[in-house]
Amino acid sequence: MLNVKTTLIAGLLASALALSPVTAATPDNMLVVAQNIDDIVTIDPASAYEFSSGEYVANTYDTLVRYDATDTTVLAPALATEWTIDAATKTVIFTLRDGVKFHSGNPLRAEDVVGSWTRVVALDKAPSFILTQLGWTADNIAEMVTAEGNTVTVRYQGDFAPSFVLNVLAARPASVVDMQTVMANEVDGDMGHAWMNKNSAGTGPFSLGTYRPADILSLNANPDYYQGGPSMDRVVIQHNPEGATQRLQLEAGDIDMAKDLEPDQIAGLQGADGVRVETYPQAAVHWVSFNQKTDSLTDPAVWEAARYLVDYQGMANGMLKGQMKVHQAFWPDGFPGALTDTPFSYDPEKAKQILKDAGVETPINVTMDVISAPTFVEMAQAIQASFAAGGINLEIIAGTGAQVITKYRARTHEAMLLYWGPDFMDPHSNAKAFAFNKDNSDDKYASTTTWRNAWMPPAEMNAKTMAALGEQDADKRLGMYLELQKETQAEAPFVIMFQAIKQVAMRDNIKGFVNGATSDYVFYRLVEKE
Repeated sequence: MLNVKTTLIAGLLASALALSPVTAATPDNMLVVAQNIDDIVTIDPASAYEFSSGEYVANTYDTLVRYDATDTTVLAPALATEWTIDAATKTVIFTLRDGVKFHSGNPLRAEDVVGSWTRVVALDKAPSFILTQLGWTADNIAEMVTAEGNTVTVRYQGDFAPSFVLNVLAARPASVVDMQTVMANEVDGDMGHAWMNKNSAGTGPFSLGTYRPADILSLNANPDYYQGGPSMDRVVIQHNPEGATQRLQLEAGDIDMAKDLEPDQIAGLQGADGVRVETYPQAAVHWVSFNQKTDSLTDPAVWEAARYLVDYQGMANGMLKGQMKVHQAFWPDGFPGALTDTPFSYDPEKAKQILKDAGVETPINVTMDVISAPTFVEMAQAIQASFAAGGINLEIIAGTGAQVITKYRARTHEAMLLYWGPDFMDPHSNAKAFAFNKDNSDDKYASTTTWRNAWMPPAEMNAKTMAALGEQDADKRLGMYLELQKETQAEAPFVIMFQAIKQVAMRDNIKGFVNGATSDYVFYRLVEKE
């Protein structure tokens, strides 16, 4: 039963906020952000594999090399000041930065680097494959990564371009953790994993203050950060999945930044006093996938027909205006090697003919999981309507980000509306996700959309993916990825539809916020309030 008194007070408060020209103000030394963070499953960098947890790791931990807040397009020194690469012996030697301390006060040691990477391989959580693709295993990691004084020697197996190796070591699971503190909090052989989901143990510009799932994530400034302490003493990220509420809070001055506004809410801020909107191109591609464990979704004719059952332009120019652009390949536009052709358009009659010619009986009834968050549910409803015109009936199942992603990783969905961002800035990151599957067995978990949708690509596609990885000629290598994208457009159980554009609304006194192309490049260190 509704509490009438409480409801009346809430309504009067909302009206007052909407009408009053006077706004509150957040503290000068604190950044308050409203954001949907219910996708977080874990915040340990050895297992963190969601967009929101990626932002957290980027602000609390460091890698040896990274794409930094000052320029997210350039791979720069971080915890390592220099490195030498010997491609002939497949070796990289890193020299560590002097004087760096963890949040605990413990000094950074080469042993922490070795221990951090060994821990990722041993725990074998979702993102561990990023490091193990260098040929590292639990059995050989002690020989592949070694410490001596202030240097770390990395050995790898495979015919990789040196740039690929460095990009792997700039990725999230390569974050360096305070092994003395982490292992002091080990319980039952978990290598401190449970503790790390409630605490931070990094060298980053912020340390963890408070984390309550789907509630709040707060960060405390590290004044001793090697690149200089942040201007903000605290960053408070309030979980709020409702764009309408975020807009109200922003206009009232209760928050400094709103990250999940829908296009109409962004449009409604035009001319709002004290507010501006910034736009950031993103690397995330959005798609519908079909689980090959579902019998009605295994015919390639269903995949082909589905590609003509999305109203790409209608959605991009309407409900998604300003937040998505049509993109139909797995590697995002704006990066070398991206395929920008868009061969598919909304054509339900063509889709029905494809199904008829293949002898596929309609209607096909299937469930589709989607994150219950602004834009996603609306996208799902639009897709539901356009698919129905071709004889594919979708039942939408909405859940929190964590629920949907957990189900996806367990391969228990039927259809899925989701997004994918590169794990590191190399086209192999997405090629391996969309065009390669080493083993489709249920007990051979892989953090790829091929395995999660139980799809085994043709042997030739698998071979081409690995050949592109090892190609030393840069131009030829990019050409090979273009061909892989064309093949997955034609042969895979995915309907890739859009590339994201991030719109962030903020108070106009906020300066220095950095939102790179992926969640790993969202930085609060340079934020100031004027």
